[in-house]
Amino acid sequence: MTESWDPAGEGVLRLPSGRLVRGRGLRRPLPAGPEPTFALHLLGGPPPAVAWESRWLRWPDFRLPADREAARSVLEEAWSLTRDERVEVACEGGRGRTGTALACLAVLDGVPAEQAVAYVRRNYHPRAVETPWQRRYVKRFAAD
Repeated sequence: MTESWDPAGEGVLRLPSGRLVRGRGLRRPLPAGPEPTFALHLLGGPPPAVAWESRWLRWPDFRLPADREAARSVLEEAWSLTRDERVEVACEGGRGRTGTALACLAVLDGVPAEQAVAYVRRNYHPRAVETPWQRRYVKRFAAD
């Protein structure tokens, strides 16, 4: 088993099950502490190269994932990996797309979809999930 994130670390969200996932804006430097073992990059274009395993989900800024089926698959993979790995979810700023993905992970972890955005805003960042369509995406995520 991999050493976990520090639950008090920068951008670390504790899901209801106790699993930890770090959200991050790629415009900021990598936080101190252990590196991720898996990263999910939510970007409109190719992500920067990293030394750990990663997936790129095409997701333009302020929008929704280009491929919803691929999004569900990679979000489920990321959530599954949070059990034993240090998973990081990242977009450019670390709020809109990252917050939306973290809210979807919260849904997978058992948070009711209609409460997931509030959960992430309370436990990750108060301005996470920036647009009305991102909020709707989270609400519909459980039904997809």
